Amino acid sequence: MAQRRSGDPLRVTAQPALTTSTGRRWLIWGAVLAAVSVGVLVALALVRNPAGWVAVAIVIALYLAMVVVRVVVAATRARLIVLACLMGAIAIVALVSIVVVGALSA
Repeated sequence: MAQRRSGDPLRVTAQPALTTSTGRRWLIWGAVLAAVSVGVLVALALVRNPAGWVAVAIVIALYLAMVVVRVVVAATRARLIVLACLMGAIAIVALVSIVVVGALSA
């Protein structure tokens, strides 16, 4: 297979969401992910184990960091990559926390 050029639009890092977006989409979907995560974690914290409250605080802090990055970071590409990483961190924290709270409750 021929090697692709670095300007290939099919590369993951060449997607508009990581190159030319304003970052609004990352904030919207980050808010959706954070809201769902917080909802599940609060339900687990109330029913199962209060350790879920720590994860709720971390998820909220990560989303607030997304908002700060969107406002403060001027470089478009750097801002979008950081927003993507923070959204991924929200997903990872939520998933790991749900597993940990479930394991602690068992």
